[in-house]
Amino acid sequence: MLEVRDLVAGYGLTRVLEGVSLEVGAGEVVAVLGSNGAGKTTLNMVISGLVAARGGEVRFAGDRITGLAPAQVMARGLIQVPEGRKIFPNLNVRENLELGSYRRAKANRARNLEKVFATFPRLRERVAQPAGTLSGGEQQMLAIGRGMMAEPLLLILDEPSLGLSPLLVEEMFALIRRLHADGLAIMLVEQNVAQSLDIAGRAYVLEHGRFALAGRAAEVRENPELKRAYLGL
Repeated sequence: MLEVRDLVAGYGLTRVLEGVSLEVGAGEVVAVLGSNGAGKTTLNMVISGLVAARGGEVRFAGDRITGLAPAQVMARGLIQVPEGRKIFPNLNVRENLELGSYRRAKANRARNLEKVFATFPRLRERVAQPAGTLSGGEQQMLAIGRGMMAEPLLLILDEPSLGLSPLLVEEMFALIRRLHADGLAIMLVEQNVAQSLDIAGRAYVLEHGRFALAGRAAEVRENPELKRAYLGL
């Protein structure tokens, strides 16, 4: 479904990605792991059209999407839930969710809203509440729900467990399992190694703009290079 080939990208004179390649198949959960500064967010931004690639290409559902505007990428069903949630704090929960279908799946807005509320009952309870007054876990639910409103074919989750309590982290990974069970393809970009490898079928470990490890999640977990690449040990 998603193919990234020899991707090079950066900012100004700084190169962040040095020729990375990855694939995400239909209905698959793929983890992209790495510490801060490894290039994970830059990879997401290039895939989503927010940062221009300097080399290589990105293909989605068989079509080349390198160089497309973010709105064009999203309209094809490649939806990103960004790091830090990026909700609209002064809008209420319903308004935030409805914005998720602004450019895609608008005709199915009511149906998808009910689906989000079924997945996140707490959002239904707080439907008229300003989003900025929600807890951190509820804001993350809102961000994911907003992504679901666009009927994604592939959902990129950028650090969904960041800043959450251990209990909410468990809840977040349980949610990702449910989304996967419904057949949704997910690219999970995380620093939480153990739980990401538990849920993913395959994994990539990004280090200094390159993939230091790649393979089946179980194989990556047992690879002695994991601690060196990820923890510097």
